Amino acid sequence: MVRKLLMAMTMLALVAGCSKPQPPEKERPVEPQATQLRDAINAPLDKAKNVQKELLEANERERAAIDAQEGVDGT
Repeated sequence: MVRKLLMAMTMLALVAGCSKPQPPEKERPVEPQATQLRDAINAPLDKAKNVQKELLEANERERAAIDAQEGVDGT
C-alpha cells in the first residue's frame, strides 16, 4: 500500500512538472510611487531654469537698447 501511494505521488509530481506553463499575467504599467519626491526635487530646478531664461531675455533687451543708443549717437 505504501508502495502504491509512493508510486501515485511520483506520477503526480511528474505530471505536474511536465504540464504546460501558465501564461504570464497581462503586464500593467508600473504606478509612479515617488511623484511627490520627484516634484519636490524638480520644483527648484524648474524655477532656476525659468529665472535663467528671464535673465537671458533681459540681457538681450539691454544689449538691443545699448545698440540702439549707439546707433542714434553715431559713435
